[in-house]
Amino acid sequence: MPEYLAPGVFVEEVSFRSKSIEGVGTSVAAIAGPTRYGPVRGAPEVITSYNEYERIYGDPGSLTFGDEIHINYTALAARAFFENGGKQLFVARVVNGGNDTDTSGAGSTAGTAGAAAQGLSIEARFPGSGGNFDVEVLWEDTQSLLKTRSYSLADDIPVGAVGLLSLTGIARDQFDETPSHPQENFPLLSLQVVATKTETGFAFLAGSTAQVRNTPPEDTPPASSSVEVDVAALGEGISNEVFDELPSSFRHASLSAPPSGPLVGDTPVEIRLNAPLAENGHIELELDDRLIFRGTINQTGDTLTLDPLPPAEEGDEPGEPIALDLEHLALYPNEVKGVYIQREFSLDVIRRKVGVEDEGTPGRGEVAYRAAGLSLDSTRRNFVSRALRHDPEKKLDGLTQPIAVTAEGSIEQLHTALFALFNTDLVNPDEDSFDDPRYIITLAGGTDGNLPIAIDYAGETDEQQGSTGLAALEEIDDISIVMTPAAANDPDNHQAVVAELLKHCIKMRYRIGLVDSRENMSLSEVRAFRDNFDDSRLALYTPWVVTSDPTGQSQTINLPPSGFMAGIYARTDVDFGVHKAPANTPVLGALRFEQDINKFQQELLNPNGINCLRSFAGRGHRVWGGRTLSSDPEWKYVNVRRYFLYLERSIDKGTQWAVFEPNGEKLWANVVTTVESFLFNEWKNGRLLGSKPASAYFVRCDRSTMTQNDIDNGRLICEVGVAPLRPAEFVVFRIGQKTADA
Repeated sequence: MPEYLAPGVFVEEVSFRSKSIEGVGTSVAAIAGPTRYGPVRGAPEVITSYNEYERIYGDPGSLTFGDEIHINYTALAARAFFENGGKQLFVARVVNGGNDTDTSGAGSTAGTAGAAAQGLSIEARFPGSGGNFDVEVLWEDTQSLLKTRSYSLADDIPVGAVGLLSLTGIARDQFDETPSHPQENFPLLSLQVVATKTETGFAFLAGSTAQVRNTPPEDTPPASSSVEVDVAALGEGISNEVFDELPSSFRHASLSAPPSGPLVGDTPVEIRLNAPLAENGHIELELDDRLIFRGTINQTGDTLTLDPLPPAEEGDEPGEPIALDLEHLALYPNEVKGVYIQREFSLDVIRRKVGVEDEGTPGRGEVAYRAAGLSLDSTRRNFVSRALRHDPEKKLDGLTQPIAVTAEGSIEQLHTALFALFNTDLVNPDEDSFDDPRYIITLAGGTDGNLPIAIDYAGETDEQQGSTGLAALEEIDDISIVMTPAAANDPDNHQAVVAELLKHCIKMRYRIGLVDSRENMSLSEVRAFRDNFDDSRLALYTPWVVTSDPTGQSQTINLPPSGFMAGIYARTDVDFGVHKAPANTPVLGALRFEQDINKFQQELLNPNGINCLRSFAGRGHRVWGGRTLSSDPEWKYVNVRRYFLYLERSIDKGTQWAVFEPNGEKLWANVVTTVESFLFNEWKNGRLLGSKPASAYFVRCDRSTMTQNDIDNGRLICEVGVAPLRPAEFVVFRIGQKTADA
């Protein structure tokens, strides 16, 4: 009771109405079964599209259990669910030995894909064949940083620049010193020589070779090609005035500023060539015929240290690193394609397109995930091992990041390890190839393990590491439809898995399980299989659905009907309501059914609660049954059972406020009003049978529903009766003759 101790105005909030009940959702589905990838433990997250399913649980490619190849029925059922109108789906991945796994999924019979080198390992986050990704490194600095410029005025050339000096028609007396080159060869038709720019002119590079076209003797045509001349025979250089006076040029190479920031220390670098750097007659390079050289560049950007040449013979020690001045690349304008910094990078995780017996082409497939702005520098926030952790802080990162990286060591060590993992053929394309290098790491070792059995489907409850199988679905309250389509492909475990599904639905109270017949079952086999169960929380459908094969391995494929039916349940609930039977509805995506069941055959199945999928001329492929597997006439219809589950759960959630309220007439009346208001709305919307509310439902909560002993022991008992709508399963028109009236 409020206290009024001081004079004043007191405003208090009170309620003059009863609480209301909101109807719960009934279209949320769950599927338990093997997938190619994805988490094994923990409560699953809701997915709202098939694309989202593929991102987390892998593509619909086949599964390999031992030596047997199995169709990925779980993925294809999820696809059928969304195509038939489903909106929300939870997936519990099932693997053989899943109850023995740790939080990462390790410990089952399924293998985890990975690749490792010294100090660096890249692993798929979860086990399974879907983890055999191709991981492509995309360097952030994609443009060549090599900048080549030709100068025609001496004053424009920076002092100290080294480059290729080209002169035309230079006389003997225009050199700084009188050349020892024969006098009759002057003036030189052309001269190309490596030189360094000085304050007063150009100094020839000592020890280099000049390319010269001499003046020929009289009555002799000029030579079309140059000859090599020791630069010492031409003296030490020329002046700025001579350069400006003659037709001349000076080609100089330098490095432009990298977009990713200034060079720091020894930055990894790659030189790509259009053709091998052959001897050009100016300087000697100790290089082989590779088209790609890798190494480092110093902080000032003028000296390259390239990886040593490979040993001449197996077992020999590798040579010393090769030092190369960047400016010397100006001597090879046609051969050098570019110089590329390899520092920060992105990682593309590619799901390779494979066939049943075809492993596909490395790097060719769909990009499943991209991690951008990564670094091999452990001091940076974007360090690759920090961005792609094995134990991410956010659960969403654990689901969306398909790989995890462990990296220990210096930048140079990790860079070397990274290149050790790359596909050799792609990172060093053939001379005849027009392709640029691709830096692709292939993860291998991901397997699907053995075929899951019933205990794997049942799962276990583990509050520490996360639950598995159907037990993981117990943590999600919103689920109302559960299916295990892949189990129908295993004759040895099918019945046991359905038994686990039934136990799960009974335990969770407000769920119904969809049961598939096995492929190519005869009518007698379907009836014998149905005889193993008697419960209103199961609904059995036959035959299988023939649909186009989304994997492209064949034209058509046979699928269990539960995925289609779960989508039809959801679509019917949204379009009409859970009170309507999910029957006489088109099966979207169906080309036909595995068996063409006729009316007389269905007469053998329908009384036993076996729902048939049938094709009708002019009406397409439809669901033609809406019964449960219960022998109790009260619960033989799917819509009646699901509607009562809807009512029970709605009342359950909507009356939680009554707990611990004073258990007297005021509370009883309030509860009655709350439930009656909810049921009146149901009747008003045509979901209950009866021309008036009193005919459609009743609600009692008074001394007639509970004894004094009930009240003394804290029990409030409310009785609710409703008249549900049953489907018009048999529509009968009685037609007879009559006599015409006068």
